[in-house]
Amino acid sequence: MNAQTQYAAPLGRVLISLIFIIAGISKITAYSGTAGYMESHGIPGALLPAVILTELGGGILILIGWKTQLVALLMAGFTILTAVFFHPFWADAAQQNAFMKNIAIAGGFLFLAANGAGILSIDNSKCCQGGSDTDAI
Repeated sequence: MNAQTQYAAPLGRVLISLIFIIAGISKITAYSGTAGYMESHGIPGALLPAVILTELGGGILILIGWKTQLVALLMAGFTILTAVFFHPFWADAAQQNAFMKNIAIAGGFLFLAANGAGILSIDNSKCCQGGSDTDAI
């Protein structure tokens, strides 16, 4: 395995996780505004703590590479739901780019779900080599 192939997975995990970690922190700092935005799209603001937990928790778990395949599958679903509920390009053409970015991010998560965390991850550390991450799926 060459260095390019070897380090692509951990770099990809960093890049895909950052958007969720930063978004989760932003939602905490702008809590009431975010809850209002959610409600304006028909999503109860009471779900905001779950959204923050999903973004921060999922982002951090992908970043460190723990239970990557399962978490990536869940994050792909979350990202697709976000695209559908918050970026309905069929009702507002200005939302098409945001919708497609979410779909592309979901595609990246599906690659992680299929291929695992790669090197520099808890999933592939010596402490966790006893079983496959796919056992949980």
